[in-house]
Amino acid sequence: MAECDECGDHTSMPYTCNRCGEKFCGKHRLPEKHDCPGLQWGDPQGVWQEDDSASAGQQDSGGITSALSGLGFGRGGALSYFRGNMTFVFLALMWVTWGLQYFILPVALDIGPRTSQLWYDIFTLQSNHPEYIWAWFTSIFAHAPGFGHIAGNSIVIFFFGRLVEEYVGSRDYTLIFLASGVVAGLGQIGFALIQGNPTALYGASGAALAMLGALTIIRPNLTVLIYFLIPTPIWVITGLYALLSVTGILGGGVPLPGQANVAHGAHLVGLVIGLLYGQRVKGQIRLPRETQLGGGGRRGGGRGPF
Repeated sequence: MAECDECGDHTSMPYTCNRCGEKFCGKHRLPEKHDCPGLQWGDPQGVWQEDDSASAGQQDSGGITSALSGLGFGRGGALSYFRGNMTFVFLALMWVTWGLQYFILPVALDIGPRTSQLWYDIFTLQSNHPEYIWAWFTSIFAHAPGFGHIAGNSIVIFFFGRLVEEYVGSRDYTLIFLASGVVAGLGQIGFALIQGNPTALYGASGAALAMLGALTIIRPNLTVLIYFLIPTPIWVITGLYALLSVTGILGGGVPLPGQANVAHGAHLVGLVIGLLYGQRVKGQIRLPRETQLGGGGRRGGGRGPF
């Protein structure tokens, strides 16, 4: 018989909360029923991580907690779905933007990608116009017309991004995703200016590789199934991407089929950001007790194997 840490009742089949590790009866087993600290700000295992002052009922004047709650991100708010689901939000934005690029705007406004400078100004980050601040962000979600570019990035973000979001929480995940995408794009612009080759780029590859880099540091022993068949340590995949990026920047890389214009600089910058971020947060994260083939366990190890 165990005692519920919330109400003190004795139960023969206690539930152990996978966020705080305490034991509860059936009535208080859900995190929101025992005021679980895993749902509070400042806890890397939380979702949007409300801060201690908010959980204690104190006022947070002008803080990020009040701002998010006012926007509907608080528990029970209209936008509370986004807590824990920002990976899917970013994936949806990518595909919606892709549809706008090649189907909706070209028909509605006659701004095709090969006929209008306006199209480039909206969706691409250009070395000739790095001052177009909106393009820092729109270019992250814009992709090439074929399925290969957006599908490849979607796969990486779907598998690796979900795990990173589980570990660091949706708030920090959102910040690192957008920041790595922006800095990676600007990094590619910097390489282009140094080499004297004007360029325009788009794609979420920088952010996707940042997720790969962060997860490599957080869980270096994670095994990934390449093509869902070949078990490969994640650090091997990261090393190969780094090698391809460096040789591509130096001009010694072997062009891959259909990928003659790969933004190797953005890939490398995104990967480095992810590695540094993973090193920064690794000590704040509870890791799973075992590594499953191709993925991880629940909280502390992701949403399941992939």
